[in-house]
Order: sequence, then C-alpha cells, then structure tokens
Amino acid sequence: MFIIFIFFIAHWFGSLFFQTFFQHRYASHRMFTTSKAWERVFYLLAYLFEGASFLNPRAYALMHRAHHAYSDTEHDPHSPHFFVDVFQMMKHTISTFSDYVKRVKDPEAQFPGHYPEWPLIDRMGSSILSRVLFGAAYTTFYIFFATHWWLFLLLPVHFMMGPIHGAIVNWCGHKYGYQNFDNNDKSKNTTPFDFLMLGELFQNNHHKHPNSANFGKRWFEIDPVYPVMKMMHWLRIIKIRKAY
Repeated sequence: MFIIFIFFIAHWFGSLFFQTFFQHRYASHRMFTTSKAWERVFYLLAYLFEGASFLNPRAYALMHRAHHAYSDTEHDPHSPHFFVDVFQMMKHTISTFSDYVKRVKDPEAQFPGHYPEWPLIDRMGSSILSRVLFGAAYTTFYIFFATHWWLFLLLPVHFMMGPIHGAIVNWCGHKYGYQNFDNNDKSKNTTPFDFLMLGELFQNNHHKHPNSANFGKRWFEIDPVYPVMKMMHWLRIIKIRKAY
C-alpha cells in the first residue's frame, strides 16, 4: 500500500509541476525564456509525467489566454459560474480543448503564437494509443503492488490527472476564498497555503499579475514552484522575465 501511495503522490505532483511550469507559466504566459534544447527536455518530461492526460501546450496556451481575456464572462471557456456543477464544466472544457488540439477553433489572430510546438510529441501525446498505453502501465503497476482492492479506485485519477487538476483550479479558484485585488472578475485565492496545487490556487493574484512568475503576493502566500524557477534561473537553465 505504501508503494501505491508514493506512486500516486509522485504522479500527482510530477504531472502538476509540469502543467504549471511548462504549459501554464511557459507556453501560456512566457514567464521565462529558455534554450531550444531545454524546451525540448521540458516538453518530453511533461509528456512522460502527464502521461495518459498529456496536455497539448499550444491548445493549453490558446484556451488559457481566452480564459484571461474573458474571465468569468460567457466567453470564458471554463468559468464555474456558467455551469451547474464541476462535471459539466469539465465536460465543456475537455470539448473546447479538443477543438483547439484538432484546430477546429484556431484564434491565432487574437491570441497569437509564442508557444512551444513539437509535432511528434503533440501527435503522440494526444493519440488514443498513447493514452491507452500509459493507462495500461498504471494498471499493471497497481496489479503488482496494490495490496487492497480499494486502491484500484485511484486509477481513474491517474487516467484523468490533467483535467482533474484543471477542474480543481478553475472551479475552486473562481468560487472560494479571498481577494487581494479587484480584477473585475470572480477570481479568488482559495487558500493562503497552496501546496496541494503548487500555487495554482492563487488565482486572484495571478489574474492581477498574469505575467508574474511568483503567484504569491502577500508574506504568507507561498508559491512552491517559484523557488524552483529561481534556482533554474540561477543555474541559467531558464531566464525569468520581468513581470509587466
């Protein structure tokens, strides 16, 4: 059982780290720059850690930019204030994201470029085969190491890890918590200590300063990813851009 919990926690935070670091802070907002070689390293690691729920960086960036542009209005692709429950919001978000992946929706003129693309990984990561193979790998691991039947109930979380992370952030971050800033939307800081979602639930701060690499703004608001980025900056792996 201990091994399963370690695996679950590692997948949860590994997947979440690359979603916030690569798809969100880099692809969507360009909070930092990096070399093409390191970009490919991050791309590949995002694919491996996100696995069955790999998120196409281009599609993620376009949808996220639309979220900022139309935050909590009827044009917001995933505002919780236009859905009866989180499952309906997830369903709509997944459908919209799929349209961006397939380029059915392609708002390039409004939310142009400056996002990473790697066609090989994009095709692999979004393919049914890749998702099934990752799902089979997770299941095989559980077959070998799960000591109780109820541990298998964790498998759907592994399969849908990315959408689950997104649902928590988009639902809770725009419904529950406190506000430091009036952003003309309903964004909230859900909790002053956001370790579970690696700083992503400082939504009110992020909507006020969308290009700031540090999502925490008050002394007690700790963004766990920012010190990692500062270390990478110090090591010259990335270069954090000045917020504007």
